[in-house]
Amino acid sequence: MTDLNKTAADAVQDAPRNPAPAGDPFLSVRDLRVHFDTDDGLVRSVDGVSFDLHKGRTLGIVGESGSGKSVTSLAIMGLHRSKRAGITGEIRLDGEDLIAAGPDRVRQLRGRELAMIFQDPLTAMHPYYTVGQQIVEAYRVHHPQASKKQARARAVEMLDRVGIPQPDRRVDDYPHQFSGGMRQRAMIAMALVNDPSLLIADEPTTALDVTVQAQILDLIRDLQAEFGSAVIIITHDLGVVAELADDILVMYGGKCIERGPAETLFDAPEHPYTWGLLGSMPRLDRELQERLVPVKGTPPSLINVPSGCAFHPRCPYADLTGGRSSSELPVLTEAAPGHHAACHLPVAERHRIFAEEIAPRL
Repeated sequence: MTDLNKTAADAVQDAPRNPAPAGDPFLSVRDLRVHFDTDDGLVRSVDGVSFDLHKGRTLGIVGESGSGKSVTSLAIMGLHRSKRAGITGEIRLDGEDLIAAGPDRVRQLRGRELAMIFQDPLTAMHPYYTVGQQIVEAYRVHHPQASKKQARARAVEMLDRVGIPQPDRRVDDYPHQFSGGMRQRAMIAMALVNDPSLLIADEPTTALDVTVQAQILDLIRDLQAEFGSAVIIITHDLGVVAELADDILVMYGGKCIERGPAETLFDAPEHPYTWGLLGSMPRLDRELQERLVPVKGTPPSLINVPSGCAFHPRCPYADLTGGRSSSELPVLTEAAPGHHAACHLPVAERHRIFAEEIAPRL
């Protein structure tokens, strides 16, 4: 089980890392934009996000609420059904563009090639059907030739693999009869019942106590090793991505503002927003009276995103950019091999600030 006394930095060093990717990525997202036409104006929930993910690798997408994390995952799953949602860009799964493929094709792939663990399993699971019935349905959609007996046996097998005790009996229980941790395990069983190649977990440890959180994270890591899936973890908790992620993408105001290997991003983060996220994390090796340092201000409205760098109204170093932060949109540039950041501060200046002001507090 995960050592709960570790800091995020310790965890990212100790967690087993998957080998460096080779060949074409299994999932490739290019210039993804998800905009919603509302009565109040155009909401730019996701505004030009790009990343790659290989099989066997885990990508952590982090950021505050409203940064566009979950909207990105729902776009990949093809679950934006509103007529007011406009989606452009490319989402290629094993070379196939899901946006161009259309909803019928994505429906065929959903559950078989890509699956999702939702944030709240109590609302994601139907209260009127047993846990087993719901897993059976998810299985038979993609295996219509399977008998009810075979599908039920598969449901029991999956509940057993995710650690549900007495799975042959609990398969007939309803979601409300499961604890929070058991419901999350059942959701994982349902997501993996068809051996998908891509698994998206949206805040998989929310509202769980720390012991159960550690168990769920260990379970996801073990199952990924078994199935060889590509995994995306959506979270606001950097401690979670420290345990699981090989690579991290930081979102703010609907955009990717930093991405890179987990070890590099924790050891030498490049963006002031990432510094703020790391500085606001609780750590068990700090004195009890030591106060956390929150990121000042509030996330921007996605209807009226600030000009230039969306983070500039909250950034303590915006004045060092000569006005560029408030007037010019920063682009992702490589600061180190495989490590990109969208910041107007010169790389040398960022490194100086981090070494002198930020690192001593982390």
